[in-house]
Amino acid sequence: MEGIGWILAIILGAIAGWIAEKVMKSDMGLLMNIIVGIVGALIGNFLFDLILGSSAEGSVIGQLIIAVIGACILIWVVRLVRGRT
Repeated sequence: MEGIGWILAIILGAIAGWIAEKVMKSDMGLLMNIIVGIVGALIGNFLFDLILGSSAEGSVIGQLIIAVIGACILIWVVRLVRGRT
């Protein structure tokens, strides 16, 4: 999440984590939503940079979408490791 401040990163992380929680039918609290959303944003940006050559750097909505996708991937991987897919 380059170019945005810490406060906006936390807010976007919470929103992205909450959306991913609903999409993946998971049950987490606010703190885990923030953590999953921020880590998901890092994963999403890494994957989009790797696959497309760039990510939505400057667009808050684009970053939110990338963070949700990354958070869903993170939840899926955690479930895969735990054996609950």
